[in-house]
Amino acid sequence: MSHGRSATSAGDLLTLDELRALRRLSAWRGAGLVLHAWLVIAATMVLYAAWPSLVTLLVAVVVIGARQLGLAVLMHEASHWLLVPGQRANNTVGAWLCAAPILADLPSYRRHHHLHHRHTQQPDDPDLASAASFPIGWRALAAAGLRDVTGITAGRRLRAGRPWRAGPALAWRRLRGPLVANAVLLGVLAASGHWRLYLLLWILPLATWYQLLVRVRDGAEHGGVPDGDDPLRNTRTTRAGWLARALVAPYWVNHHLEHHVLVFVPCWRLADAHALLLAKGHGPSMELASGYPEVIHRATTMERVR
Repeated sequence: MSHGRSATSAGDLLTLDELRALRRLSAWRGAGLVLHAWLVIAATMVLYAAWPSLVTLLVAVVVIGARQLGLAVLMHEASHWLLVPGQRANNTVGAWLCAAPILADLPSYRRHHHLHHRHTQQPDDPDLASAASFPIGWRALAAAGLRDVTGITAGRRLRAGRPWRAGPALAWRRLRGPLVANAVLLGVLAASGHWRLYLLLWILPLATWYQLLVRVRDGAEHGGVPDGDDPLRNTRTTRAGWLARALVAPYWVNHHLEHHVLVFVPCWRLADAHALLLAKGHGPSMELASGYPEVIHRATTMERVR
């Protein structure tokens, strides 16, 4: 249950006309983002297959891991019915092309994530434990990052998930999509004569770099925020240049504050929403970071918010 929360709403921040313009969906933009993610993944695999080496493998793991996070971001869009217009199309694209390949289940994620929005930074927030681990000392953060990039975190999450505990019928509903999507991906790579790329350039990034990015995202979005009750201060937006957007924060995921206060705005309009909020003078009231290095610095030096 929430106590003492601010009544700030979208209508308090922007005009009705501005809100109408921001909330418009686009099938072309949404589908284009999904296509972009898969084209980057495919091109990276082709480059590694053409020039295999330890260096190109490491680069490929980082690039593909970031696009796997991109698929998670687009799954998140679908969970809010913002990816493409039309509920059926949104759910189909979000479930099969975004969630299932990264071993996620859209309906389960949607239920979990909507509770997060309803109870952000409150005792009933299902994501509170992730954010509550920040701030964290340098040594603890380095140890956590090492667990991420060595696959230990992925193994722990896999064991903790165990959907088969819910019974055969529910387990099959949750596992069907991931199993089918990954079987198709493996089949396509095998048909091209490169089945090993499924392990090297899909499972390996998912088990390592992707896990580290999830931790960075958790810390950037809600870690060490100054006020759990204020919608402009219990969520953080982080500035991201082109390199950060390519490797850490794909598809405007860094504009998390704007997403929380304007939850009906598709991700590709969040930068416009950010500019509008600043132009209207809301900047001083917003929790902002100049970049991910600042986020990491805050995560390791700030006192824990109570």
